[in-house]
Amino acid sequence: METVKGFNDYTGQEALKRRKIAEIIENAFRLYGFQPAETPVIEYEEFVKSGNSGDEAISDIFKLQDKGKRNLALRYEFTFQLKRIAQNQKLPFRRYQIGSVFRDEPTSANRFRQFTQCDADIVGSSLKDDAEILALTAQILNELKIDAVINVNNRKLLNEIMDKEKINERNKEIVMREIDKLDKLSEQEVRNNLKKYKAEKLLGLFKKPESFFKKYPAFAEIEELKNSCRMYGVKINFQPSLVRGLSYYNGTVFEAKTSDMKESILGGGAYTINGIQATGVSFGMERLSQLAKLKVENENVLIISIGEDKNALNLGQKLRKNNIACSVMFGKISKALEFANSYSLPYVIFLGKEEMKKKKFKLRDMKTGKEKLIAENQLIKELI
Repeated sequence: METVKGFNDYTGQEALKRRKIAEIIENAFRLYGFQPAETPVIEYEEFVKSGNSGDEAISDIFKLQDKGKRNLALRYEFTFQLKRIAQNQKLPFRRYQIGSVFRDEPTSANRFRQFTQCDADIVGSSLKDDAEILALTAQILNELKIDAVINVNNRKLLNEIMDKEKINERNKEIVMREIDKLDKLSEQEVRNNLKKYKAEKLLGLFKKPESFFKKYPAFAEIEELKNSCRMYGVKINFQPSLVRGLSYYNGTVFEAKTSDMKESILGGGAYTINGIQATGVSFGMERLSQLAKLKVENENVLIISIGEDKNALNLGQKLRKNNIACSVMFGKISKALEFANSYSLPYVIFLGKEEMKKKKFKLRDMKTGKEKLIAENQLIKELI
């Protein structure tokens, strides 16, 4: 039976890789002082929209009703839920969350309707916190062995540019949304769309050298951000056309791009929550999983009982007490070995009458095929 379009099953090596990526990200979040949070998958539709009804992501929310005919929706991201959980928290409030989000949008090779986001946010932040978020981002990309460029811009700078070019105030949000399509549409298509708002000249300005933008007061924030990032040893690239799709951003915006994928692999920036300045980053698990150069091995050990079921079960419990993952199979050796090979298990332990007489276990390395008799204490040391 097929899954619904845009929804996926993950098993075997792929599931192990996703779990490993999540562990790396969560550990980095923890090391930077973020605390975990969990929030509902379903919220009231009105709360999900949260005043950002013009955003494309909002138009793609999954809507539903409960038996009481209440209008509900699946969460499309985590940030809007911060409005609730950040209330009355001691500032700065640093939270991270990893989980599924949903969008009812067209699917593609790297775009799904259910995907896993890995977010970290600081409520009560400054530009120095923007730099820390970028340092955290760079560390995670490095640990995942993903070679990417971190592009940054500032919404204040974009607004100043539009003011100088006399873009009508009421058209600013629309113009930003059109500019944000530069990585989805051709430049000519974006230019044609911008002509409707007399804003096509912006595309030429975005090609100017970085020194051109120093005349805008908001560029000072870009320079301050770069200086702070240098303290972390993090390199960022100024990209004046970078917008990010959500309208709530009000300062620094950033995303990471790699030559191995057209789409951005993460994004974030500065915004306000309940009138308080905040900043954060969001990683997409599905894209990270495609790009991460991680060797993932199944660490589960298989114990094969050859008429020694009780002793095999006892050994299993001893291994688990030493934090060694294992399972026990009974019956045909050939069937058990076939199972071990199909799941790429690293080791098999044979336990029969001969082994029990010698008070040793036969350990087979499934990669090399080599076997050796080994005492219980040595076995545990070998497998840890």
